[in-house]
Amino acid sequence: MTEQPSPVTEATPELPAIVAETPAPAAELKAKPAPAGPYYWGTGRRKTAVARVRVKSGSGAFTVNDRKLDDFFCIERDRASIRRPLEVTETAKQYDVFVNVKGGGLTGQTGAVVLGLARALVAANPDYEPKLREFNLLTRDARKVERKKYGRAGARKRFQFSKR
Repeated sequence: MTEQPSPVTEATPELPAIVAETPAPAAELKAKPAPAGPYYWGTGRRKTAVARVRVKSGSGAFTVNDRKLDDFFCIERDRASIRRPLEVTETAKQYDVFVNVKGGGLTGQTGAVVLGLARALVAANPDYEPKLREFNLLTRDARKVERKKYGRAGARKRFQFSKR
C-alpha cells in the first residue's frame, strides 16, 4: 500500500496547501473598556428577570443597561426600592453601581436589581448582612406565574359550566 500525502500539509498540483486562518479575535470587536478597580458581584432573580450587579467604590453613579437609573426605571416607586439597599447600609455616595438586567417586566426587573445589589454589597462588606436581612433585602422572592393547565382557560380558571 502506498501512502498518500495529506492535502493539509503538502501541496499538490491539483490542490494547493490549506492554510487555517483564524477569525479576528474578540478583542478587536467593539468592546467597552472596563473601569479599573475591584468589583463586587451580585446576581438577583425575580419572576423571569435576571440582574447582574457590579459594585465598586466611587461617587454614587448608578447605571442600568448603559443608561442612568432615572432613565431606565420611570416609576418613582421602583427607583426608591432599588436605592433601598444603599440607604439601609448608608452607602449611597460610596459605591458606583453597574447593572445588566434582562427578562421579565419592570416589577420583576426591579426586584432582581434589589436582590443583586444587596448581594453585591454583602460581598463588598460582610458587616452589611445583618442590616440587609433585617429589612428582608437578601430574601429571594420565589413567586412565579403559575402555568396554564390543559382543558382549562388559564392556570385556575375554568370554562363556563352548563348543566343542560
